[in-house]
Amino acid sequence: MITEIVPTEFTPFASLFGGMLIGTAAVLLMAFQGRIFGATGILAGFLTPANSSDWAWRAVLLAGMATGPLLYALFTGHFPAVNVPVTSSALMVGGFIVGIGVSYGSGCTSGHGVCGMSRLSPRSIVATLSFMAATAVTVYVIRHVIAGE
Repeated sequence: MITEIVPTEFTPFASLFGGMLIGTAAVLLMAFQGRIFGATGILAGFLTPANSSDWAWRAVLLAGMATGPLLYALFTGHFPAVNVPVTSSALMVGGFIVGIGVSYGSGCTSGHGVCGMSRLSPRSIVATLSFMAATAVTVYVIRHVIAGE
């Protein structure tokens, strides 16, 4: 259930910096491990590793993702603000739906959108266009049909 509609905030510098970090991480992972930076694939391989060396790099990468807010707090003196305008049950349902989409789409936005598109993979281009179209429809329905804005 939607409790409130949070206004969209345009943060060009934070977005640019975040995108540069994601791109750099993807390039470094490809350069040093020969692997695609797909977050869901990395997590799946961490939970069911092929061997201990495969598990180790995944553990380090996931630890880096999880400790990001701590580094932010270290440099700014406060944790990043996270405003989630839905209930916990809505988050769980949304996570479940995303999990289904990731399974059927054979990847997520980081694997297809960042790495696949940069390699001009036709499958990734179609997947990313599908992600974007679904996002646009979802935002429209939530903001204009359900909330009536």
